[in-house]
Amino acid sequence: MKHTSFGKVFVWFFFLVSCFPLLGQDKDSLTLPREVRLNERQPPDLILKTIGIKPGMIIGEVGAGRGRYTVHIASRIGPTGMIYANDIEKDYLRAIDKRCADLGLTNVKTILGGLTDPKLPPASLDMVIMVNVVHCLAEPVALFKNIKKSLKPDGIIAIVEGSLEKLPSAAGEWFPRSKLLKIYQDAGYKLVREETFLPKDNIYFLK
Repeated sequence: MKHTSFGKVFVWFFFLVSCFPLLGQDKDSLTLPREVRLNERQPPDLILKTIGIKPGMIIGEVGAGRGRYTVHIASRIGPTGMIYANDIEKDYLRAIDKRCADLGLTNVKTILGGLTDPKLPPASLDMVIMVNVVHCLAEPVALFKNIKKSLKPDGIIAIVEGSLEKLPSAAGEWFPRSKLLKIYQDAGYKLVREETFLPKDNIYFLK
């Protein structure tokens, strides 16, 4: 009996320890259960702090998907800021609208864009953010050229992309660094900063 009791205690202890990160994520009302693993790889708080998101900023998010990062950005910029969440899928934008309504976030506007034009407001953005997007673009150079129209004169683009050099098994899905840099250059941008501290991703800052 003693052995059986000990075994039960051990099993419960192992279960709680193994689920600890997930339990912590459950307390985060901005993170959906299906987003936990990806947010562990790309921690929103850490990345948004690194790229300099502050209250009152006007942000464009290209390829917002279902709002995994949108809600974190909206929370950080506060009611005096605004985020324009772009995607080419109407269903994704509807999901963002509902998600923001449920969370009481009123500083998010969704925008249906095209393959080469994000249709963000002209000359008004402090920053454009793209997370896991560049390798999915059909015509990246054309899209980047159109993003320029939406940036303020001192505005920047911050890009979080998987690093093929860090994870060679992602070949065929992620782009090598050299290809990413060529896309940025061909679109008329200069790489002004690069952060490589994430285990699987890099952060690129363009002007």
